[in-house]
Amino acid sequence: MAHWSNETLGSCAFGAHETALPPENSWPGAVQSGHDADVFLPPPNPAHRLRYTLDPQDQRRLALHAALTAAGIPPMPEDRAAIDQISALPPAVNTVLQRWLHHAL
Repeated sequence: MAHWSNETLGSCAFGAHETALPPENSWPGAVQSGHDADVFLPPPNPAHRLRYTLDPQDQRRLALHAALTAAGIPPMPEDRAAIDQISALPPAVNTVLQRWLHHAL
């Protein structure tokens, strides 16, 4: 077995002209506090909103997705058919189901 030491390892790892670290100018500098990296967008103008309303069944479907996710049960893609059928039930049924999920937290 060959004997080695840090001195011989260090001397053969890099040549005299090579270094383990890149030159100082190769790393990007830190963002200065006056830099415009974070630009806040203006609030949305209500007059520019689309005049479109969701079907009540679609509203219940989205609300059910949100309630399931908030309860820690994220819907899986294969759950879509069941969620669509539950959303087609009367609004009172969906309200009760969402209340149950809310109280499960």
